[in-house]
Amino acid sequence: MTSAMPPSGRGALAKREARLAWNLLFPTIAIVSLVIILPLLAIFWISVKPVGLADLRPVAPIVKESLRGSDGELRIEYRVRNSSQSKAVGGVSFSDTFPDTVVPRDIPAPCTFTAPALTCDFGTIEGGYNERLRIPLATDLDKDTAEDTLEGTAPRVTGSGDNILTNTTFTLDNFRRIFDSKEFGAVLWATVFYTVVGTIGALVVGLFAALLLNKSFRGKGLLRGLYLFPYVSPIIAVAFTWVTLFDPFSGSLNALLIQMGVTQGPINFFGQRPQALIMVTVFEIWRYFPLSFLFILARMQSIDTDMYEAADMDGASPFQKFWYLSLPMLLGILSVLFLLRFIWTFNKFDDIFLLTGGNAGTRTLTVNVYEQAFAISNIGAGAAVAVVIFAVLLCFSFLFLKYISQEEGL
Repeated sequence: MTSAMPPSGRGALAKREARLAWNLLFPTIAIVSLVIILPLLAIFWISVKPVGLADLRPVAPIVKESLRGSDGELRIEYRVRNSSQSKAVGGVSFSDTFPDTVVPRDIPAPCTFTAPALTCDFGTIEGGYNERLRIPLATDLDKDTAEDTLEGTAPRVTGSGDNILTNTTFTLDNFRRIFDSKEFGAVLWATVFYTVVGTIGALVVGLFAALLLNKSFRGKGLLRGLYLFPYVSPIIAVAFTWVTLFDPFSGSLNALLIQMGVTQGPINFFGQRPQALIMVTVFEIWRYFPLSFLFILARMQSIDTDMYEAADMDGASPFQKFWYLSLPMLLGILSVLFLLRFIWTFNKFDDIFLLTGGNAGTRTLTVNVYEQAFAISNIGAGAAVAVVIFAVLLCFSFLFLKYISQEEGL
């Protein structure tokens, strides 16, 4: 009779298996954490720093040399400048070594020459500093030979300045700027409308398309391929097509509406409120309903058909079969799709930017990140808007997973 392994043995084996599993997963977890956490920490850091676009370049002195003149009248030019337009750099100096066949003369201040090295000490230079030093050369070499000789002696530059990205200066002005802005309410409204209506619309259209194709008929495969066309087409191509189609002057739709007597004049669909926001939302629904369609159709085809046969025998109508049989079975996949589509739509940037550029009331939070960071060169404010986006999505995901998904058993 075989005796069972004692509980301590099972516990020790389970612990060894758990350690092995964690050791195997650690490289993947570490890489994913670095890819996700480090950029996220950088965004949080920049959001509380007064950082402009020009501050991304380190504050440092820059020295470039070049050989000018002609044979017999050669001179070397040093261009000394501060990489920052506003911050000073201290301890700035550079030195350059000359071969015996090339000797600088008429040394200007603040430079000194002690063979074979030329040393220039500038001390502290203010932001925007830019100066050229022109030093004649005494040499019997022609210009090409002298240039080849001097190529291997690049100036050695020293000096450092305060870097706003790494110092201890912090501020909440970036958040005050975006929350005190008169346009923030309009931006938030456009984001909520675009996200909620676009997400629900894509799910409803995808559900309707799945219901239509959840039958066997000739040409079903071709129709499925056509349904996928909006999703697989390049965004730049379909956005350009929509802008051209709805153009108020040369668009086919406007010409058709005028000829049919629907409108008296052209409608600027992407250039005026509220049509622009409605159109970009319709574009979102049209472009991304195929993803919902694929998931919903796959789930519908896995439902046992015996339930529908029993419902037919009981005289249930098509609507009753959908409402009482299909929909409860689809709630799980619909919940997951709603969560994913909400996050993706909330983060959507390229569609709106290509269609309207964020004009005519279509500036969402993601477009606002771009405009703050690059249009007005305020990287800190752009990062602050990105932090707001992250906080909103984090709260939404938490509430969704806590309340809605628990009811659906996810």
